[in-house]
Amino acid sequence: MPSSQSLSLDERRLVAAWAADCAERVLHLFEDEAPADGRPRDAIARARAFAQGELEAAGEIRRRFVAGRAAHAVTSPAAKAAAWSAAQASGVAHMGAHALGAAAYATKAVMIAANATPDAGDAQISWQLDQLSDPARDALRHLPLLGADNSGPLGAGLLASGTLGATIRTIQSALLIRR
Repeated sequence: MPSSQSLSLDERRLVAAWAADCAERVLHLFEDEAPADGRPRDAIARARAFAQGELEAAGEIRRRFVAGRAAHAVTSPAAKAAAWSAAQASGVAHMGAHALGAAAYATKAVMIAANATPDAGDAQISWQLDQLSDPARDALRHLPLLGADNSGPLGAGLLASGTLGATIRTIQSALLIRR
């Protein structure tokens, strides 16, 4: 039985485009430090191609870790978070919950780059929510709340604590309010 964090193929395609938008917005933080490393940019392009139905989930499931390894090529925490945002975006082909991971890592990257000012994080989350189409918003509402289901990225792992967890909780709360 698939995880409740998976979403249907059509829903994953919807939220993959949004996840790519979130990751692309902070990509410059990675590329400023490693301009020759195209792995995060490629992951974002693949997330978009998956969203448009140009790539199959099976192939993307095998490639989803490539952008995450790019985080080892940079030293600044903001650049690392930007790479992980791209990796999460590419992971949406595997499991829809990774879209929230892409948004959370993008917010973390922005907050680190802005010396952790709460306003920067709030502005990023607001921008992310404004980018959601109604169908993508509905798809994200099908995901369990953070910490309610341990069968995927929204379980007790990395996304559940700190800035990442706070961001996901804020996004999920906003999705429930904006019906």
